[in-house]
Amino acid sequence: MNHEYIEARTDAAPGGQANPGQASHKFDWRRLFALVQKESLQAIRDPSTILIAFVLPVVLLFLFAYAVSLDVREVRIGVVLESDGASAQSLAAAFAGTRYLKVTPARDRREVADQVVSGKLRGFVVIPQDFERRLASQLPQPLVQVITDGSQPNTANFVANYAQGVVQTWAAGRSAGVPPPAIKLEPRYWFNAELESRRALVPGAIAIVMTIIGTMLTALVVAREWERGTMEAILSTPASVAEILIGKLLPYFILGMLATLASAALAIFVFDVPLRGSLLALLTLSAVFLIPALGQGLLISALTKNQFLASQIALFSGFLPSFLLSGFLFEIDAMPTPIQAITYLIPARYFVSSLQTVFLAGDVWSVFGPNLAAMALIGVFFFVIAKRKTRKNLES
Repeated sequence: MNHEYIEARTDAAPGGQANPGQASHKFDWRRLFALVQKESLQAIRDPSTILIAFVLPVVLLFLFAYAVSLDVREVRIGVVLESDGASAQSLAAAFAGTRYLKVTPARDRREVADQVVSGKLRGFVVIPQDFERRLASQLPQPLVQVITDGSQPNTANFVANYAQGVVQTWAAGRSAGVPPPAIKLEPRYWFNAELESRRALVPGAIAIVMTIIGTMLTALVVAREWERGTMEAILSTPASVAEILIGKLLPYFILGMLATLASAALAIFVFDVPLRGSLLALLTLSAVFLIPALGQGLLISALTKNQFLASQIALFSGFLPSFLLSGFLFEIDAMPTPIQAITYLIPARYFVSSLQTVFLAGDVWSVFGPNLAAMALIGVFFFVIAKRKTRKNLES
């Protein structure tokens, strides 16, 4: 008799059948290596795994880098010039000369009002007939009228504020004989001096990619094992539950780290996002984030044992919260207080903040430390629940 047969006989239940729940309690590195090798070969042979791990991240990063933009440039507005005075024409030329606005000139506001209604323009500025008189008057009164399309509040605020800024800059330029102010304010922007939304969106997109690979891919793969009945066969072997879970997840952990490196290379060399921190910090953050991501996927698969249901739960509990509640697109401080409290349970909240810091600011460990601790704590919780659920499934 070989060693494996003796071990199985030793752990046999009184009825003569092996009790997998009481298999060898000793952690065996050889068994773990065999499980990892088996899972790695299965992942390599599965086209959907390669598609999700390497093709989907590239598509998502290109979409977030080029299709999704929070930058407001070349906003289409109309400039209605009702006055023929030189000052009015000079102001109209100031509107046309800015790169943030794309101006449609008009002589009557009725020419542009319909275009605002149809969505072709986001608003219009009216330089009234008595503009010269208002300019010469000492009374405080508006020089122009600004009308914006309120169906898009952010763009409407930008048009209104920027139009006022153009008027103020133009008026300041005309006051050549007035002595300059004693204090001159010059704005400075830290970490993203060009104010390009891409430099904040691409690091956040990496967090979304890692969520897909960690949570959705793990949930689908392990649920497929339960669905086909092969998971019960694996659990009936002398391998312990810990060995089986580590063996299932370690290949996808490695896939996640490789996807991180590929995504970081795209961000730096293709999308021109600076990496001001170290590669070690980036890999450390990614490795710790994969703990809750993989743990959540494992827990979902243990609860559902069905690929379709696992994909739906992973979508609603993993991807959507990471997309909407992580601060990736929407500021957490602008959310209602109850929703802000919920965001503390989302691992991607801490990962997005850390990624934006390591890319744009550098290695700020005072920021990384609490985020790493929070992600690790959430990950341990997921793994403990998943292990208990897996053992319960085995014993039942």
